[in-house]
Amino acid sequence: MRVVLDASCILVLALDEEMPQTVVRMFDRLPDYGAAVPSIWRYEVVNVLLLSVRRQRIDIESFHARLAEFARLSIAVDEMSTGRAWNEGATIAQRHGLTIYDAAYLELAIRLALPLATLDKALARAARSEGVEVIGD
Repeated sequence: MRVVLDASCILVLALDEEMPQTVVRMFDRLPDYGAAVPSIWRYEVVNVLLLSVRRQRIDIESFHARLAEFARLSIAVDEMSTGRAWNEGATIAQRHGLTIYDAAYLELAIRLALPLATLDKALARAARSEGVEVIGD
């Protein structure tokens, strides 16, 4: 099953943190089914990894290795997300008290009628209220 993949899930993987079994199973199926992400996804992932380097949680070699690993994953970046931020994204963010960044994931899940993989409690709650299946929290 294809999913919309929130940055929170990929970053737990990148930083070798414990993750729920539902997310582990989702990652196991990722090569077969793939995932969709909004255009902001790469920025969020790189930002958290760079902060992890600065805080000495990972070294620069690990940073580059993680990016190379993520580049090989079957993840499709939805370029329409950015154009939807001012209308659909802003409406979703306002309705649920989300950041526009989190709303981008929910907007994409709604538009593509896909489950949302997230570890973010507020985003998961908002997704469920919109009738979106949630994997991970």
